[in-house]
Amino acid sequence: MQHVPEGVIDEFVAAARRVAACGLVRCSSGNLSWRIDDERLLVTASRSWMADLTPDQVALCRLADAAPLNDVRPSNESRFHAGVLRQRPKMRAVLHCQSPCATAIACSDLEGIDFNVIIEVPHYIGPVAVVPYLPAGSAELAQAVVQAMTSHDMALLRNHGQVAVGSDFRDAIQRAAFFELACEVILRGGDRVRPLSQQAVGEIRAARGV
Repeated sequence: MQHVPEGVIDEFVAAARRVAACGLVRCSSGNLSWRIDDERLLVTASRSWMADLTPDQVALCRLADAAPLNDVRPSNESRFHAGVLRQRPKMRAVLHCQSPCATAIACSDLEGIDFNVIIEVPHYIGPVAVVPYLPAGSAELAQAVVQAMTSHDMALLRNHGQVAVGSDFRDAIQRAAFFELACEVILRGGDRVRPLSQQAVGEIRAARGV
């Protein structure tokens, strides 16, 4: 492998396992990336399980086009990971996961759903983009995700889970976990759920500085 700063691979592996510990992925579902410098990123290997990811299951890719730079085959979603990080230079981590509740909502009728049911959504996540269903690993999906994440920190992929971006691993994982919680509240509460008022959402976002 090309030189990677000491400890970076271990930090990446630990973050991937934290994703699994939060219940955001099952088996080999989901993928994680991390910008390590202006030209390269790390991506979980294709078909790897985040719960027991090992250093030899970490792909090193070129940021410009997601081309692999080591002998590990990256996730087939590596193109949108690289694309999002190119578009969002202040962000370092991208997490894609099929968390149960977010994926259930992604498979349902999204008309009229307001995700602002808990204060963490307007505070940590903001508006949620919706990406139509496109084949996994396709150039079309990569383009759609990159476009959505250019102006959003969270995207819901139709029938395919969620994508969160963060300034570090904790930031991305927290967004994904809070979005999963909001989706769980919506599913459990059904018609009884009342989202925050527009005024409350505006005040929370203003306090956040967005």
